[in-house]
Amino acid sequence: MSRVAHCIDNGPMEGFWGILKREMYYGKRFTSKDALIAAIESYIQYYNTQRIQRKLHLMTPVEYYENYYAAA
Repeated sequence: MSRVAHCIDNGPMEGFWGILKREMYYGKRFTSKDALIAAIESYIQYYNTQRIQRKLHLMTPVEYYENYYAAA
């Protein structure tokens, strides 16, 4: 985390929370806190391993890192 009045790390996290809410939260109804926590954990697993991302040249993170280490 950055120091007070230096919010350089705030932008990427705000972007992530926006994506999470748009893709996982909006339009769904959760009946308990445990169901919401499980859905968030599942989405983060999906986001980190299976979601195609533009910044990774339209590959999943797993594909990108496999290609990166194969080229090295």
